[in-house]
Parts: sequence; C-alpha cells; structure tokens
Amino acid sequence: MYKLHIIPVLKDNYVWLLENNAKQVIIIDPGAAEPVFNYLHQHNLTPLAILLTHHHIDHIGGVVRLQKEFNYIEVYGPKEIPLSIQYIENKDKLIIADFTFEIIPVPGHTLGHLAYYCQPYLFCGDTLISAGCGRVFEGTHQQMLNSLNKLAQLSDDTLICAGHEYTKSNLDFALNMLPNDTKISAYYNLICNKSITLPSILRDEKQINVFLRCKDKKIQNKFNFNNELDLFVFFRSQKDIF
Repeated sequence: MYKLHIIPVLKDNYVWLLENNAKQVIIIDPGAAEPVFNYLHQHNLTPLAILLTHHHIDHIGGVVRLQKEFNYIEVYGPKEIPLSIQYIENKDKLIIADFTFEIIPVPGHTLGHLAYYCQPYLFCGDTLISAGCGRVFEGTHQQMLNSLNKLAQLSDDTLICAGHEYTKSNLDFALNMLPNDTKISAYYNLICNKSITLPSILRDEKQINVFLRCKDKKIQNKFNFNNELDLFVFFRSQKDIF
C-alpha cells in the first residue's frame, strides 16, 4: 500500500519518506532540508506532514526550512523538541490522510523519544538501530532495555527504519563480544559490501543484535551475569568505549 524512501543526509543519518498512492509523503526525522527538497522535486512528491522521534539536531535540523517552504505542513513530535510543532501527548495513534501511525514511547536515548509504527514500517530514530541501539543519554539503562523489549514484541516482519547507518560498526562490536556466533558472522558477510543496509527486518535483528538477546541465559552465563539488565548494561558500556 505504501512505498518507502530513504534519503542519506549529514554524516550517517537517514531521512525516511512514506508515500501513499497519491504521491503524498510523510517525512520522518529531516536532519537536513536541502536533500529532502531535491528528492521531493525529483520524484514529484508532495509532503503532508513531518514526524520527529526526538530532539537531537541531526534529526530535526531541516524542520524550520521545510516549514517555511511548505507552510501548510504539520509537524508532530514529543514535547522535548524546542520548535513550533504539535506535541504528541497522551495519544496512541496519529492519523494523517490515509496514514495511521501507532505511537510508541521509547525513553532511554532521550526521555521523550517516540517511535512511529505503520505496519510493517517502524520509524524508531535512535532507539533500535540495526545490530545495535542508541546510547543512553537521558534515561536509564532499564528504560532503554524496556523500550527495546517493547519494540521486539512487534511482528517479526517489521521493517526497522532507524536513524543512522551504523550496521557494520555494530556488527564489529557484536563479533568482538560473540566471535563464534555464526548468525552474526553470516549477516556481516551479507551486508559488508552495501553502503545502505536499512531497513532491516526485526526477525533478523533478534538473531544478530546483542542488545535484543540479553534474556539469553547462555550469553548471560558466558559473561557471568544472571539477569537481563546487568548484561544489557555491560554490553552498552562496552559499546560506548568500543
């Protein structure tokens, strides 16, 4: 029903567009405006709205210029964003034309971080990133773990539309932690020559993303932990210095 577009911007960010049959699009996390302008023009697309996952500048940097160019456009996001937008509070759904997004609070990277789910597409910003997860800047490790577990409950065929291209470096870390894991090795070989590795599939993430595998007793035992949270904190702290 919908067509997904991906626009690389800045150093390693992605802006996502979701298109309906009328060539109207929802823009997610425009960290820069110019590449989005160019893409819309080249593909004759009409923007309807912007969805923002969190307040970091590499996810919102293009918003003001896009608002000036398209003065009718609606912008939605969490209250932590210091821009003139419509704040999403106490809502579990957002309907824009024929698009319906489930709103999923996912604190951890930032306290107000939101994810947007329009089956099978999950726009999850810097919470779940292919083969990894975002740093814990404002929330607690328990909040981030809870957020990842919440996303992991979505359908296995969910397409993970994350905010950054970090897959290779995340797999390097995963193989450093679990060097004999054949599924992680196989996935690395599959994507190692690709410049764009997203969207990934949740089913694959559950096998190759160590941050989604912290419940695994064998992995807990390998690192001498006996619970999910302690292993998650260990992986996250090691990744922060990797």
